[in-house]
Amino acid sequence: MAKTRCEIEETSTELTNQYGNTISIPSVKARCSRCGHVTKSGGTSERSVARCLVLMREECPRGQRHYYTTDAPKAPRRKPGWVRPA
Repeated sequence: MAKTRCEIEETSTELTNQYGNTISIPSVKARCSRCGHVTKSGGTSERSVARCLVLMREECPRGQRHYYTTDAPKAPRRKPGWVRPA
């Protein structure tokens, strides 16, 4: 199982309650360094970051089962193996 780095960013999420009021809650989002997929979680604690990383593994659009972490070396983006003729 390969380690994949995720970049963590603090943000806020807007929610609408049952009375129609919009509230903003602090949250975190994780972005995969391989494919750019993003997951979000409410709260800014270490548990919220861990939840983002677990969601990343469950929701990977490529179907990969990597070990997502915040301290792995950043993976380079893959370039296409062919070049369009000019």
